[in-house]
Amino acid sequence: MRPDILIVGQGLAGSLLGWALERAGIAFAVADAGHERAATLAAAGIVNPVTGRRLVKSWGVDALLPQARTMYQEIGCELGLALWHPMRVRRLFADARERATFQAKRVTGELAPYVGADEGDETGFWIEQAARVELGELVRGLRARWSGQGRLRIEPITMADEVGKWAWVIDCTGLHGARGGLFGAVPWEFSKGELLEIAVSGLAPNVILNRRHWVVPVGEGRAWVGATHEPGVVDATPTAAG
Repeated sequence: MRPDILIVGQGLAGSLLGWALERAGIAFAVADAGHERAATLAAAGIVNPVTGRRLVKSWGVDALLPQARTMYQEIGCELGLALWHPMRVRRLFADARERATFQAKRVTGELAPYVGADEGDETGFWIEQAARVELGELVRGLRARWSGQGRLRIEPITMADEVGKWAWVIDCTGLHGARGGLFGAVPWEFSKGELLEIAVSGLAPNVILNRRHWVVPVGEGRAWVGATHEPGVVDATPTAAG
């Protein structure tokens, strides 16, 4: 019997939704054309508890970080993959303003438990409980799992053709779905980001460096540097400047 739920798109959102449904014992199917330039496959997968020029906790991090850690580790265990890599972030001050912001927040303790009260020096500070998630491995691992289970349709589909055939059709197509179709009228804000892979030696494998841009080790002698930020740009073409 055909399941009642169809997930359209198997990027990060579609993958985690499908995993939650599978764990709950709810029947579902997935339709995905295999977009090779999908944002999930290009993302660095950094989980950073303290972020931005204003040095604030990431939204909901106190509640969501333990859940994310548990979930990614469970998926990795089921798939036989190491998806969750614990990291530390060495945040280097970009200017005197950032240094002053940090000093004020250190006194109040509002960045705890990710930044210690005695943390920081003239150059920067350490952020604990960060991580890097192997998003490409996650997507490919679940893709193989669901293909083997007969849940996955590897083909482009039109949302309008599927609505009415299922009790629920859930759009997880990301940029493609946001720019048109049922959700085209929503005032989305888009931004393009690029990163550069470099060959480099001497980096600590569990330390992300950050000073407006970041450097994250991704393997022996390899690191990703990024990312750029281009508000309003939606193409997926690499640029010389990026």
